[in-house]
Amino acid sequence: MTDVLDELHWRGLVAQSTDEAALRSALAEGPVTYYAGFDPTAQSLHVGHMVQLLNMRRLQLAGHRPLALVGGATGLIGDPRPTTERSMQSPEVVAGWVERIRAQIEPFLDFEGPAAARMVNNLDWTGSMSAIDFLRDVGKHFRVGTMIAKDIVARRLHSDEGISFTEFSYQILQGMDFRELYTRYGCTLQLGGNDQWGNLLSGVDLVRKTEGAAVHALTSPLITKADGTKMGKSEGGAVWLDPELTSPYAFYQYWVNAADADVVHYLKVFTFRDREEIDALAQEVAERPFARAAQKVLAGDLTTLVHGQAATDAVIAASQALFGRGELRELDERTLAGAVAELPSTVAKAGDPVVDVLVGTGLVDSKSAARRAIAEGGAYVNNVKVTSEDAVLETGDLLHGRFAVVRRGKRTLGVATAE
Repeated sequence: MTDVLDELHWRGLVAQSTDEAALRSALAEGPVTYYAGFDPTAQSLHVGHMVQLLNMRRLQLAGHRPLALVGGATGLIGDPRPTTERSMQSPEVVAGWVERIRAQIEPFLDFEGPAAARMVNNLDWTGSMSAIDFLRDVGKHFRVGTMIAKDIVARRLHSDEGISFTEFSYQILQGMDFRELYTRYGCTLQLGGNDQWGNLLSGVDLVRKTEGAAVHALTSPLITKADGTKMGKSEGGAVWLDPELTSPYAFYQYWVNAADADVVHYLKVFTFRDREEIDALAQEVAERPFARAAQKVLAGDLTTLVHGQAATDAVIAASQALFGRGELRELDERTLAGAVAELPSTVAKAGDPVVDVLVGTGLVDSKSAARRAIAEGGAYVNNVKVTSEDAVLETGDLLHGRFAVVRRGKRTLGVATAE
């Protein structure tokens, strides 16, 4: 069972540990019960959360027992951000987000067998706790000097915004979670991102002070791109796991567009490909970068993991169909909508001249340029070559009654959408 720690090191997934030698020994004796927490501060998890979800899965595959904590209580407060106070949501909104996030976590873990996962909610042990009980039984074990020395708290204290007592108390609640999971389930390891190190230590210290037990914390580095920018953002904002917020097509494209300098690292962090497979893909990147073989494997593995094989097959078909290597009319409406969502667009209807559509989407800069593109055989509607400069959109050109994909040349795409 110690092999999993070596694997995490090889994948670049170990930043800090309270006592790595002791943790290695505990993992060898195993099984270890461990947890990671996910706060419902939005209606969906994003790709950054996948690091801990996949680390949980790796440990489970090694025979250890995961507890997936969805913070119905801590989500009502929110972990302090580096700059400004979070906007509080109503208990009803947070409860709805808890259920959505639980559903997103479940596919990553196995809830049966000897290492069966368990889903927990910290509202179960904080909801009925009085303020007096909280202060007497938990708060007395925390020292204010230690709390204000935490990096995020210190930054907020020295900012114009400051920090409220509410967000200041977050680290106490998270520490209480670790103690509660220790006493209820024998949990002795907490996973988290390296920006959570101070909060993880709060739990380690609380368990030591109140239970006289030594428990462990293990963090992963925050994942960045080779240029130093934060991973997980696209032009449209965060890359979400919820298909209503980030379509499976956009999700796939985010990964398939990974830079050559990032893709091998991403394969280690975000997939279950072994060393031999990743080394072979790294060689592909070095020798045939234009083929983007590593990016396609990365995108395929992650889209399947999050959205299922059928969704992956659909987005690959859509990617091919957009550029004439498949039939656009065979795509379902949702997949097609996701595929054209980021294309330059114009509003059009049946009867509108194709020349106007080409100009409206920005594929050409004038009607004369549009006519020239048609005359040269370089204009297409739904992958069908336009042969007449007087051509108009037909009713049947609006796929699902909504979309007509226009193309100039081999790769310049736009979409006409019905009013």
